Amino acid sequence: MSERKVLNKYFPPDFDPDLIPRRKQPKNSQQVVRLMAPFSMRCNTCGEYIYKGKKFNARKETVEGEDYYGIKIFRFYIKCTLCSAEITFKTDPKNTDYTAEHGASRNFEPWRDEAAVEEEDRLAKLEAEENNPMKALENRTQDSKREMDILDALQDIRARNARNERVGQGVDLVARIEKDEVETEEALEQKRLAEEDEKLVREVFSKVVMPVASSSKTKEPITDDASAATNVVTVKRKADNSEPDLHSLLPESTRSLISKSTAMASAPKRKKLDGKNSLGIKVVKKAKT
Repeated sequence: MSERKVLNKYFPPDFDPDLIPRRKQPKNSQQVVRLMAPFSMRCNTCGEYIYKGKKFNARKETVEGEDYYGIKIFRFYIKCTLCSAEITFKTDPKNTDYTAEHGASRNFEPWRDEAAVEEEDRLAKLEAEENNPMKALENRTQDSKREMDILDALQDIRARNARNERVGQGVDLVARIEKDEVETEEALEQKRLAEEDEKLVREVFSKVVMPVASSSKTKEPITDDASAATNVVTVKRKADNSEPDLHSLLPESTRSLISKSTAMASAPKRKKLDGKNSLGIKVVKKAKT
């Protein structure tokens, strides 16, 4: 099974292709090709419709005595799908199309007729202008008027687009100005909030001015300059859920007085009784024998 896929065939050393006999074929032989119907048609024998794109096994031959500027014209033979009647059509290089020849008629195609009618009208117009100069002048005037109308319509469209663009730019400018105003309002609001925060911080962290007392060790009297000197203490209020100690906020002299009074007011300690408990009962321990 794998040999059928071999691409390189074996040729013996004494192989000579000139010795192979040539097959004799007729001059205008037909070939079997696979094609699709190039246009929709109707069989003239049974009336069966054959639509464009239907596949056929057709016979192809070259038309003798017909060409278009050296381009060969081919004829195709197919059979009707219902009655098996033979249908033929040829290539049309002039119009890059196909023409039905025998056994079937091509279905009506309006776009092909429109092109033919337009071509006929153009030829008739040229013939009328050649024979009648006034008609040619009228046709040129109508063509000029039509061109002017087209240019005016195009100018209106351009002006409308420019106006819409200016309006869009104005809208963008208004939106940009509004955005700047909003940003300014936001900056003012942030500044106001910062001032409120600073005010709150100043309220929480207040400063207390305390006089400086004379040193107890030197016992020097306070001079005018010393009395003028003051100590600034920053008091932290309700920050980190902790309150400052009131004793630390008092001057040194006041704290010394408070400590002396506290020492005098404290109760005297009881003396420890020798060999007695707290009730005054003496406990005697017997020696072991």
